[in-house]
Amino acid sequence: MRDRLSALGLDRIAELTHFACTSEDINSASYALTVKRAVEEVWLPALDTVIAKLRELAAEHADAAMLSRTHGQPATPSTMGKEIAVFAWRLERVRAQIAANDYLAKFSGATGTWSAHLAADPDADWPTISREYIEGLGLGFNLLTTQIESHDWQVELYDRVRHAGGILHNLATDIWTYISLGYFAQIPVAGATGSSTMPHKINPIRFENAEANLEISGALLASLGQTLVTSRLQRDLTDSTTQRNIGVAFGHSLLALDNLRRGLNAISLSRDVLLADLDVNWEVLAEAIQTVIRAEVVAGRSTIQDPYALLKELTRGHRVGGEDLAAFVEKLEIGDAAKQRLLALTPATYTGIAEQLAR
Repeated sequence: MRDRLSALGLDRIAELTHFACTSEDINSASYALTVKRAVEEVWLPALDTVIAKLRELAAEHADAAMLSRTHGQPATPSTMGKEIAVFAWRLERVRAQIAANDYLAKFSGATGTWSAHLAADPDADWPTISREYIEGLGLGFNLLTTQIESHDWQVELYDRVRHAGGILHNLATDIWTYISLGYFAQIPVAGATGSSTMPHKINPIRFENAEANLEISGALLASLGQTLVTSRLQRDLTDSTTQRNIGVAFGHSLLALDNLRRGLNAISLSRDVLLADLDVNWEVLAEAIQTVIRAEVVAGRSTIQDPYALLKELTRGHRVGGEDLAAFVEKLEIGDAAKQRLLALTPATYTGIAEQLAR
């Protein structure tokens, strides 16, 4: 820099290059600018693409009744749209936190005291000059530091990006499972090979690749957060080595986002499979029946004792068909209106306000 200034005939100010600075005065601003631009101009737009696709799928499949599987077992039905909307909702919340993250830098000399600055010019308001310079770069100014900017903003950011990655990993495993159950069919890609020996297969590789990349990214981001939060006394160099991997961590996350985007664009909902699955699991209506009985008891229209045990005996551990449940309901001592509501209920209609939630 000094040589360049001299070549321009600016020898008089050449010695002001790196004036009173420590390396971290340069590096903290450089990292903050680099990471800020990477997040705002590259990573967040990639995340937004996935969120937008999830919102689209949630609306498209808002009314697609499906069997829930709590603990992997048949449970109260939902809709595919609502389940996808859950992921969009979770991601949007963390996205807002990431978008609001601080990006801080220091500019206060060897140990954060402006000592050399004051020795050179005791009359200058060095903290104000430094703040105006850093804020002029579009960054936040960290007034109180050691030799290094404390990196807490980085720890906060990487923890939040890792959190978003965990949600995305959950999305990948759930979609993979829905594909395995036949809920989603994968749209064939011309010329693609699913298996070297089984030509019928279309493997859910986009979601598997996303999983792996998110795991690598998450491990690196966790390591960054764990290391950068600590600096021995006024300075050590562990942060310098660690920060060289920021781009690698975001790179794996971007690969995952790209795979998720491509994977979500190549699946088609098999509504017939969802309905068939519901039709062989009428026992999930046991929740509705025992809850209605409780309400009827409270209202004085029934004297049935322990309806949970009654339904448990009927349904636990084995399948119960629609006709079996209808016969059971017909014999219940409950009000006629409640009985008719239960008789009209099917697994495909027992979805509460799932459709409205999805929309």
